[in-house]
Amino acid sequence: MRYPDWNSRLIKYLSTAVETPFQPGIHDCALFFAGAVEAQTGKDHAAPYRGRYTTLRGGLRVLRKDGFGDHIALAAHHLPEIPPSFAQPGDGAVIDTPDGPALGVVQGERIYVLGIDRLHLMPRLNATRAFGVR
Repeated sequence: MRYPDWNSRLIKYLSTAVETPFQPGIHDCALFFAGAVEAQTGKDHAAPYRGRYTTLRGGLRVLRKDGFGDHIALAAHHLPEIPPSFAQPGDGAVIDTPDGPALGVVQGERIYVLGIDRLHLMPRLNATRAFGVR
């Protein structure tokens, strides 16, 4: 369940995430989304993976060893999938990028997505999947 003050916790998390550089295994799109879930609920579903890889390919290897096809499958394992049109602030969304699918955080009509260079705002209409954070 979300904390009663989940929204202010999420905003605080996002304000620190924008200052944190992209680094596989430390702060990448999967860990960015997992951090947002943790800020809202106190549960870190990615805790077993933090710091265990230094490349995105290595991250996939670690996930596959645990039976997950990718970071999206990990999110789907822990959170209920919902139609993207039903996603609310704080929920997760999948955006297709040139580098593959990325997990982001819904905020109104936009989705925060962590890219290699910075935090991006993408239109929510671009979401291909969504996960409810409850």
